[in-house]
Amino acid sequence: MGEFVYLVGRTGSGKSTILKMIYADAKPRAGFIRVRDVNLGDMRSSEVPFLRRKMGIIFQDFQLLLDRTVYENIFFALRATGWKDSRKIKQRISDVLVQVGMSSRADVMPHQLSGGEQQRVAIARALINDPIVLLADEPTGNLDPEAGDQVIEILQKINLSGTAVIMATHEYSLIERFPSRLLQVADHGIVEYERSEPFLEKYWRR
Repeated sequence: MGEFVYLVGRTGSGKSTILKMIYADAKPRAGFIRVRDVNLGDMRSSEVPFLRRKMGIIFQDFQLLLDRTVYENIFFALRATGWKDSRKIKQRISDVLVQVGMSSRADVMPHQLSGGEQQRVAIARALINDPIVLLADEPTGNLDPEAGDQVIEILQKINLSGTAVIMATHEYSLIERFPSRLLQVADHGIVEYERSEPFLEKYWRR
């Protein structure tokens, strides 16, 4: 089973860049990135799309197609990754919408949804290919505290089902409410905290 790990650091410290390197949208200047025993530095550009199909990616600004319904947004992602069987497509979309609590909103347009609901749709879209890891870049940054907590609860349930979650965030109050292992980007390196408590004592509760 994969872990739930926070990635923290000051603005501009490189959190988003680290996530980009994991899904092969950027290359490290030194060292290497390994995903499931694959060294991304050895990967040909033609192989990158296949790597990304094993990952789910969630952004702060949702990145939904505004002229398509919830169902159509997820359908578009499925077709783009090669799904063709209409029966399997319909069932998979139904499954992920249930997983994020949006099954009753399949025919709704994005502008009719709250920010929290839009992020749930983005999570459903990221889950569509049953990823081995879910990368979340400040997924609660545009949400109110209640909606943000609901998103974290969904991500934790996804993690409990076996998917690893790496979440970049600057919201230390959220980490306090939902503690987990933590990686801090600092001084051009990474400091690991097996528990969030020591980090919060040092940087949040001073």
